[in-house]
Amino acid sequence: MAQIDLTGAHVATAVPVFGPDDTVDEAIARMRGQAYETCVDVAVCAGDRLLGLVPIERLFAAPRGARLGAVMDDTPPVVAPGLDQERAAWRMVQQDESSLAVVDGGGRFVGLVPPFRMLGVLLQEHAEDLARLGGYLHDTESARTATAEPVARRLRHRLPWLLLGLAGAMVATVLVGSFSADLERDVALAYFLPAIVYLADAVGTQTEALVIRGLSVGVRIESVARREVLTGVLIGVAVAAAFFVFALAGWGEPEVAVAVALALVASCSVATAVALALPAAFARAGRDPAFGSGPLATVLQDLLSLAVYFAIARAVVG
Repeated sequence: MAQIDLTGAHVATAVPVFGPDDTVDEAIARMRGQAYETCVDVAVCAGDRLLGLVPIERLFAAPRGARLGAVMDDTPPVVAPGLDQERAAWRMVQQDESSLAVVDGGGRFVGLVPPFRMLGVLLQEHAEDLARLGGYLHDTESARTATAEPVARRLRHRLPWLLLGLAGAMVATVLVGSFSADLERDVALAYFLPAIVYLADAVGTQTEALVIRGLSVGVRIESVARREVLTGVLIGVAVAAAFFVFALAGWGEPEVAVAVALALVASCSVATAVALALPAAFARAGRDPAFGSGPLATVLQDLLSLAVYFAIARAVVG
């Protein structure tokens, strides 16, 4: 993970700085004609110690003669050297601030990270997360050079996970074959296989993306697990209700429609659980949660969705 760079790549040091007893009028007058790297926030300091920030819009809206110490935000987001840049950006967004204040190891004010630089950080981190989520890149440098690497390296990064998917496809073929008698009794059961597998994968992918993004900025899986599992169940119920109507109207077989609907609820719920468990397991093992979770989750979700569907179909349709 890239860290906040105090050498100038992220931090603007030419920013407006005033004391808590300076008035709004004095600050505006002294800022006029000055060239700053950013002035979306005014830093309020006592000596070299940061006391707070005044957003520029609050500065101009404050009554004449008001002291900066009275209008400043005295709990602004503050970061120190070594903090991961993605977590820093997340902190700024969570606290609804325009800038991040940076202090050094001794607690002295260094400068501000302006919003346009944090936007660049978020875009870079988003691209890296997508590459790692694909299972073939696990570090920042690899993510940055992915588009330029030669064919041999592309194959080396991607092929192992595709071979894992191939193994899963072989197991899925055997699994479908073991239910051939059920399919022969009612061929309509085969029509709904793609929908069940796809919807389970889609629900799992949504959960996995949310969990991995959360882990990257310090959110614990335990804090979102209950809500995410409930969300997966409710999504399953919603798509099952819609698909039940479609299956019943299209094929006129109530038992098949019920089996498909129940399988959708179960497979979406299982896919959510898998998408929660795998990143957690990778994180506990000290591995990047995004590295390989996507391909591995897809294999497991597909196999479990098929198994659940055929088990329910056998019980309901007979």
